[in-house]
Amino acid sequence: MPKIMIVDDDRTTAMLLQTLLSIDGFEVCLVGRGKEVLARARQEHPDIFLIDYHLADSEGPEVVRNLRQDPEFAVTPIVIASGMNVEEEATAAGASLFLIKPLDPGDLASILHSLLQASARQASADHNPSSP
Repeated sequence: MPKIMIVDDDRTTAMLLQTLLSIDGFEVCLVGRGKEVLARARQEHPDIFLIDYHLADSEGPEVVRNLRQDPEFAVTPIVIASGMNVEEEATAAGASLFLIKPLDPGDLASILHSLLQASARQASADHNPSSP
């Protein structure tokens, strides 16, 4: 069961996402403050992150940059979501994918699973390079 860390300061949104993604086979860890993400991630070791762009104590891209500086999360899939089109800022910070809110609950799990599969394939290719 893949573990996802949802970073959102809106408790209602976070709980809804937790319920939906739990039904779709994810183990869910919730974090409400951007400043807590790195420490919690080191404890929880999530396979993927879903981070709100606008948090009460920080911005999503700042959280992504902090995660990318840690070798454990340098290549972990990270999705940033926002109601505004800030895709350029999100991907420039190191996000794997940007999603515009509102998120489609019917598509979210498949998008996350696809990112996890692509990440697993990349990790396998990095460890087993084919000979020329």
